Amino acid sequence: ASEVTLALLDAANDRDSVVQEQVRKSILTLGKQQPNKVLSMCQDYLVKHPKLVIGHRVLILQTIELVVKTKIDDISYPKIKSVISLASDEMTRSKEVVPDWQQAASNILVAVGNKHINDIMEEILSKFQPGVLPHFFVVQTLASLSDSNVYGMVPFLNAILGTMLPMLGMAKQDNMKWVFSSALSHFSESILEYLANLDKAPDPTVRKDTFSSEIYAAYDILFCSWLQSREPKLRLTVAAAVGSMSHLMAHDKLEEQLPKLIPTIISLYKKNTEHYVISKSLCQVLDASVNMGSRVLETQIDSLLTTLHQQVDTHTAIYKKPKVPQLVRYLSVTYMICFLLPPVANTFPDRLIVFVLQKLENSNERNRMGSLAVLRHLINSSGKTESFFFFKNPWRVYPRKLVCAGVNHIVKQRIVQVISAMAHHGYLELEGGDLLVKFIIQHCALPDTYYEVTNEALRSMCDNTLHLFTTTVGRLTDVLWPMLLFYLTPGQYSNATTPLCKSLILLATKKRDAQEPNFYIDFNEQGGSHRDLPFAGHPGWTHPHVRRGHGGPSLSLLKVLSPNIHPKAETVWAKEIPALLSCLEGTGPFSGSLAQRGVAVGIGLCARSHLEATLAKLDDFGKSDAFKKASGIFGLLKNDVDIEKMKSTLILCYGYVALYAPDDLILSRIDSDILRNISKHFNTKDLTMKLSLIQSVGLIAKAISSVVRRQDYMFVRKQELMGVMVVSPCVASSLHYKSHVTEETVVFFGDDWTCLSLRLPLFPQELYTDTFNALQELLRNILTRDLTPDGLQSVFKHIEAWLSSNQDHERERAVKTTAHILDFYFSNLKVKNMVTFHNLGALLGRLAPRCTDPNPLVRTAAIDCIYRLLYIQLRYEGFSLDHKDESVESLITLRERLNNPEPSVLYKTCSELIISKRLPQQQLNTLIFMLFEGLVDPQSNCSRASSVVLNTLLKNRGAGLQDLVSEMLEVLHIRLQMISEEQVKVAVAQSILILATQHLQTVINTLISYPLPFDNWSCEMWIALGADSNLASQIMEMLMEKLNIMVPYVDKKESMMRSGLSKVATSHPLAMTCALKEMMLNGQSQDAVVSLFPQLFSSLLVRLGSSVGVSLPKDINTNSIRSDRKNSPKMAVGFDALRILLARAQLDDVVNRLDQEGAWDKMKDPQQHPTGVTLLSRAMARHAGPRLPAIVECLCPCLNNIYECQRVTITAFFSELLSHHVVTELMMMDVLMNNMMERISDPCCTVRMLAVRGLGNIAVGSPEKVNKYAKELLAAMSSGMEEKDDPGKHITLEAMSGLSKVLVYLDKKNVHLLVVYIFMKIKPFLESENDEIRCASIMLLGNLSKFGSGEPVFKDQIHNVLVSLLLHLNDPNLQVVKACKYSMRVCAPVVGSELITTMFQNHLHEDKSLHYGEFINDLTKYIIQDFPGMLNFYHITVLQFFKSNWAEVRAGAAMFIGRCQNSSGCDVLLLSLMAFIYFVSSTSQCVSALCL
Repeated sequence: ASEVTLALLDAANDRDSVVQEQVRKSILTLGKQQPNKVLSMCQDYLVKHPKLVIGHRVLILQTIELVVKTKIDDISYPKIKSVISLASDEMTRSKEVVPDWQQAASNILVAVGNKHINDIMEEILSKFQPGVLPHFFVVQTLASLSDSNVYGMVPFLNAILGTMLPMLGMAKQDNMKWVFSSALSHFSESILEYLANLDKAPDPTVRKDTFSSEIYAAYDILFCSWLQSREPKLRLTVAAAVGSMSHLMAHDKLEEQLPKLIPTIISLYKKNTEHYVISKSLCQVLDASVNMGSRVLETQIDSLLTTLHQQVDTHTAIYKKPKVPQLVRYLSVTYMICFLLPPVANTFPDRLIVFVLQKLENSNERNRMGSLAVLRHLINSSGKTESFFFFKNPWRVYPRKLVCAGVNHIVKQRIVQVISAMAHHGYLELEGGDLLVKFIIQHCALPDTYYEVTNEALRSMCDNTLHLFTTTVGRLTDVLWPMLLFYLTPGQYSNATTPLCKSLILLATKKRDAQEPNFYIDFNEQGGSHRDLPFAGHPGWTHPHVRRGHGGPSLSLLKVLSPNIHPKAETVWAKEIPALLSCLEGTGPFSGSLAQRGVAVGIGLCARSHLEATLAKLDDFGKSDAFKKASGIFGLLKNDVDIEKMKSTLILCYGYVALYAPDDLILSRIDSDILRNISKHFNTKDLTMKLSLIQSVGLIAKAISSVVRRQDYMFVRKQELMGVMVVSPCVASSLHYKSHVTEETVVFFGDDWTCLSLRLPLFPQELYTDTFNALQELLRNILTRDLTPDGLQSVFKHIEAWLSSNQDHERERAVKTTAHILDFYFSNLKVKNMVTFHNLGALLGRLAPRCTDPNPLVRTAAIDCIYRLLYIQLRYEGFSLDHKDESVESLITLRERLNNPEPSVLYKTCSELIISKRLPQQQLNTLIFMLFEGLVDPQSNCSRASSVVLNTLLKNRGAGLQDLVSEMLEVLHIRLQMISEEQVKVAVAQSILILATQHLQTVINTLISYPLPFDNWSCEMWIALGADSNLASQIMEMLMEKLNIMVPYVDKKESMMRSGLSKVATSHPLAMTCALKEMMLNGQSQDAVVSLFPQLFSSLLVRLGSSVGVSLPKDINTNSIRSDRKNSPKMAVGFDALRILLARAQLDDVVNRLDQEGAWDKMKDPQQHPTGVTLLSRAMARHAGPRLPAIVECLCPCLNNIYECQRVTITAFFSELLSHHVVTELMMMDVLMNNMMERISDPCCTVRMLAVRGLGNIAVGSPEKVNKYAKELLAAMSSGMEEKDDPGKHITLEAMSGLSKVLVYLDKKNVHLLVVYIFMKIKPFLESENDEIRCASIMLLGNLSKFGSGEPVFKDQIHNVLVSLLLHLNDPNLQVVKACKYSMRVCAPVVGSELITTMFQNHLHEDKSLHYGEFINDLTKYIIQDFPGMLNFYHITVLQFFKSNWAEVRAGAAMFIGRCQNSSGCDVLLLSLMAFIYFVSSTSQCVSALCL
């Protein structure tokens, strides 16, 4: 079991969370069987592995907690003590707050404290000493213990509070204030629970005043100081603590504080969003004040009620705040209503009710909803709290106020809920209850709304409430019967017939079955309404399936009520009504043209004597449910064809109403009723409805033709119908309707609208000709009345929509009609005053694209329109009617070229238009924005033409549009999203380029401000700016200039619990990097990129350094980031930009090398970033050498940047460059050398390490320069080995590695005096636990040997380390073994023994294996032979290695001693053996060595 447990503990930190959970369960299973043993193993494991990663420690501590919780009774007391000691040590070992680790340890103490509270308190209080600020989790543990073991902790709390009070003044950090406040809150709750259950408490003598003085002292600090904190979480915690503490304060102290305390807590509502905590605290304060009978509370009641009502208003308006979690809102408002209001209601009931009713009269929707929520709660509480029954005394006032509060459906839903609550508590039985029932029924009668569901929702709620009254509230039976009957007959309640009938059926059946006498109704006493009752369901007879299916329920009600109608009706109706009900199932809407005409004629005859009522009924029928399309699955049950037939019949009815209506009444109804309802259907596509429209118009014309001649009639709907009837030929031709329409139709519309003549001959072309002749005559008459630019625009607005139609014939007619009205306008124009032709730009913008229409007739007519427009403009400028302008006349010659349909010819024609020359500057804006709309013209030729004209205008006159640049770019951004034509997109890109050449700074500022991530169209706009090399160069320089001086990121605090800061990118540099990337994607930007390559490379490299380990700003919509390359503003955008830069500069070899070596991923990783930059530098040195001098020149100033991440990146880049000879070839050595020497003293440890590495790389890249910089190199390497601020010894490692490389090329004269000094620096690292440092120091020792040959001092130093080298030949690390072989071989000549030298050089080769025992055996013989006087020295030296961390080295030491025994004195040998036995563990290797 021990081995299994140990293996499980090793596997507890597995990367797979599933494995972690399974391991935890397995250890728990073992712990349940052998809790003491498993706990011991967990403790031993933690003690033996002090450097275990935090996550692993946490998992083991959590396992200990589980075992303790489940088997606390089976764990021995000594083990409990040791677990307490372990958990306490783990919890407080780190002074910094490490939440996961320390919380896990704290949880163990809490689990143990549930049974062994005295032992726990002994341990905790030892770390909770007076005058010393305790650890965060010591206080947190005390708070948790007070929750988990109330009866055990409360006796300690008086002493704890006494110790804690002085500590409150010592707490300066927010996290300590938070934990103290939290602890005081928990302590107070525990004390209150203890006092509430004194019968169960171990010490029943405990009283509240035991803690009052300490609690008040703590309250004073929290309230006066900590509650004012800027940290929201701290404020909430303090507020919670103050609320709990208020119950423990002395009454006089609380009374004294209430005037300050209540307003302060109320003010927190405005400062915090988490209102639940504030409400809970306020509730506790109010409860405490009410319990002690506070007099001060009455002075605070007004402001308190106002604030509480505001909060209820805010939280009940859930639909207004969809972003706030609904559960939080629900809890907040529930807490306020259910817990805050009762203390107030019980103490001040009158003031509360008056206040709520006043708020109910407020017009604000939220106020009313809040008041209704409070009112509902008070009503529901009346069954429990007798004080609310006073509500019934002044009852007459309340129903009317309640009904009048319903301003909209949302409020009305709340009113229905209140009425439902009143019903259950007997309020509807009082005077005025009928008003509330009436309110319900009124809203059962709401009409359907197809586009909005609010009517249906409220109506359904009222239906259900009425049904609830009938079925569940028995006391309402006599209230509702027979009152509900009298809502059946009024018309305004007709839509409520179904729910009324259903409720009445239930009530009548209940009363009849119970044989109650009031089942029989005396209608004479009730007002005689019984006469209308049989007809109350009349919609059921004619339309049984409309109006919510009135037919069936109406008949069923009549069957139940038959004894009340007539004694003989009961027998007859019992037989007939079921048959009628079964027939209803087969009843459907009428069909057939004959039936339609019959219905229409019948309705028309009704209008002869009842015109008002007939039109009202037709209007109601048009709004009824019969025309509503059901949604969802219910749509399958309604036939759309039947709906269209009903609509066509309704249209025809209006025609016959006009035909048969009295002459003296019909004209006043034509516009307001008949045509208003007919015109709704002019846009229909249904042929039946089109036919009915034509017939109806003919009937209307026939009916009133004589009336028009006799009366002065102004047709006010003429303009509206004209726009619709422009396409009447299309309607007529599609129908091929050949019936006879009389001449009265023409007379009816008069000379002003001859185009609406509906004489439809056999040949459609004749119809077109006649119709358009009439239309032109109409338009001329309209223009004659208002021959001004405004009049022209009022006519043109009905035509312009057809200019871009998908149908050729519609565009042709629209353009020809426009040409006709422009000719007429020009011929009849008389300019008396200088008037501006203000709509010239708008008209030209609409017509210019049509010059390239695929239809040649449209193109020709469009040129005619422009020709005439320009002459109209000349007239307004003061020229005469017969004036000829040469530039305008040139359009006549252009007209002939339009016959050639080749696109190139058409676009050339457009570019030659003289619009831009003749157009006044003030109308240029309108023209441009009209052309923007033309970019999405359905005809591709026209959209292209719009782009050509637009770019011509911008080139010629765009320089004066400074104020419109931002707006134009925004419109282009929107249009790009709708343009599908690729050629138009290219033209839009050209437009952006033109604007940039004229207004560069404005364009850049506008585009850079677009929200991140750039969408596809923003990216396309930036790509467009790369098309012009010169412009692209300017933009890139401007962006780089700003990018280099802007703050790349800011440090922000992560949370209150964690003291660390996180780096968050700033938006503008991120946007500029995205912009550079998109511009470089344009292939035409290559020249600009190549010319600016050094600057771009440098800026992006520095940007990379600023991006690593940096998170996106919160204002970026990361949810919208897709995989698309243009929607990726992640911090990797700088890397993408650099990659594109290298590709655009044709450095494919560099890109391929970086891809192969995974350099991009390494550069993105904060831990591997220097390695990635090194790979980038290496690739640049190998494949882009000539570009490096300029890059180095640009990067050098950045080495002094304040951001160490940028210095790290640049230093890593320079460091690697020094390992390549290209640096010397391009004469960059001095510059790089000087920069590296400056970085040696950089405050950043990583920068210093990279600088030392770079200096060492000189020996690799330019060995011939080593002696030139010998002094600087040796000084830098020596200082590197002495580096103290180097926790991981990375600088030391680089210094020794670099010195090893440099020594190979240094002359002896440069090193001679420093050999011993360097040797002494190396010696301490020979026994380093770091394998790399140990290996580097041994290699450096070997490389140093050539400078010490012949020097007695150096020889002594070699003998000093010979034992170390000899023992590390058996080192567990193979690289260290190889380094030892190399160093011993090169140092052999210095040792002073030819035998040893020969032996070393023959046996110590890195690639050959070595039999260590034989080697030691032979070597000791030579040592005894050549150096007998040094044996004692060697023995003493070997003793030090018996303490070595490596068993192999200890074994080697034992072996060395054993081999020397033959020639060593016994004393020395025994001493050595005893030391060995004392220090060396009994491994098999050591025992074997000892035996030797």
